[in-house]
Order: sequence, then structure tokens, then C-alpha cells
Amino acid sequence: MEIDIKDMGFQYNEEAPVLHHIDLDLNEKGLICIIGPNGVGKSTLIKCINKLHKPTSGTVLIDGKSVNDYKLKDLAKVMGYVPASANDTFSMTVLDTILMGRHPHSKVKATREDLHIVYEVMKELNIMHLAMRNFDELSAGQHQKVAIARGLAQEPELLILDEPTSNLDIRHQIKVTELLYNLAHEGKMTVLMISHDLNVAARYADKIIVMSTPGVIYDVGHPNDVITEEMIRYVYGMNCEVVYSHDRPHIILDTAISDEEMIKLHKDEKYVDKDA
Repeated sequence: MEIDIKDMGFQYNEEAPVLHHIDLDLNEKGLICIIGPNGVGKSTLIKCINKLHKPTSGTVLIDGKSVNDYKLKDLAKVMGYVPASANDTFSMTVLDTILMGRHPHSKVKATREDLHIVYEVMKELNIMHLAMRNFDELSAGQHQKVAIARGLAQEPELLILDEPTSNLDIRHQIKVTELLYNLAHEGKMTVLMISHDLNVAARYADKIIVMSTPGVIYDVGHPNDVITEEMIRYVYGMNCEVVYSHDRPHIILDTAISDEEMIKLHKDEKYVDKDA
């Protein structure tokens, strides 16, 4: 599956645009991380890709066809989505919750194959012991794991995740990221995830998309090429030192730069409101 985004913009009603002239291609297997500070349009970008939002300009093409021309069920057969937080409060077993991910592929009721896929996903995520627990009885971290399992059960070609490790402790953040990395590298799917943990993204991503104020793409490339002290200073407003571990960049944060310095750094960005 090839995804090409051409000159895409988005805005909510009469508000200022959230995304500006996004050009991007997602045409290779692997783990792709989107990074950037709060409010730069990361979640909006992925929602335009999966048809939750309709771009106000430009196009999102999937295998040469506009995403707007896909029926939602057909799109769900090739594209899975795990939102930032699983706040569902319905009383349903974990098994049935994950089984919902098979809906785009299923007929009237679940087949033996559907159950086998769900079983394999639960085993991979080490949540077999939760199978008969009710979803609304789980912790936030368990909710997130079940939401990821539901997305994996779709068997998508592209799995999109909005901060999938946000509710997990450090050990489980690494384990889930490693799982997503392995799935991507086994050739099963492309994994596109938003991450606020720059060092986890730098360690595992095959490609990083850096978004910056005000809803533009600052850089795209391998972590070794895009994770730089200059980028961290410009995009995040932080002084830092970038060292290397396991042949990947690792960020040691120092001090935040002042608001005045941030304004100076972005003074030539034509989309920034200089009076704000």
C-alpha cells in the first residue's frame, strides 16, 4: 500500500489552519514515528490520513486513489487506528473487545479464523490472562494494550497509533515499541505512531517525521539525520546534547530557551502570527 500526501492543509471551521502544505509519502515498510511539541497537528495529520478528518486542501492518496473515495469499512481492512487513550467504559470482555477489530473482515459472526487471530494477538501482547476480564475493570495501561491488540487484530497494512505508550510504565513502553518494531520488520505492516518520547523514537524508528509550529513538517529522515541539537532547539525550544548509544542518537536535555529566543528562531516562518 502506497500513501502519498500532496500539499495538504486542514483547519477547523473558521479557526486558523492547523496543517500547512503537508507533502509526505509513506511507501515503505517499517516503524515510522511522528514527533513534535504539543499543538503542531500530529493527531490531526493522522486523522486526515485515516479519513476521520477531511483535508481542507490538497489530497491524501492511497494506492493512487483519494482516501475520500474509500468506504470506511474498506479502509478499515487495510488501515488500523489506535487512538491516544482508550476511554471506552462499556462492559465487555477483553476477548470480545479485541474481536471487534475483526469486524471489517467478518460476516455475521466471528469465525474460527477470527478467534485464532485474536488469540495470537493476545499472546503477542501478553494479555491472555485478561481475556475474560471486563474492559471497564482494567487499568489505564491495560486499556491501552487492549486497544493496540484490537488494532492488530484488523491485520492492517498500515497501523496508525496516537501515542500508544502514553499510559505505560518504562518497561512496557519499551516492550510495546519493540513489538511494533518487530511487526513492521517481519513485513506484516507499516507502523505509523506518534511519540513524545524522543529517545524511544530515536532508538527504534526507521524514519522520523518532525513536525513544528505551526503545523508544518520540519524534517523527515532516519533518526541519525534528523535528531540533532539544532532541531531540538528550534522545534522544542530546548538546549540539549545529542550523544550516540547503539549507533542511534540519544538526547540529554539541558535548559529551556526563553520565549523571546523562540520568537527570534521562528521569526522567518511565514505562517506564524508575529503578534501572538
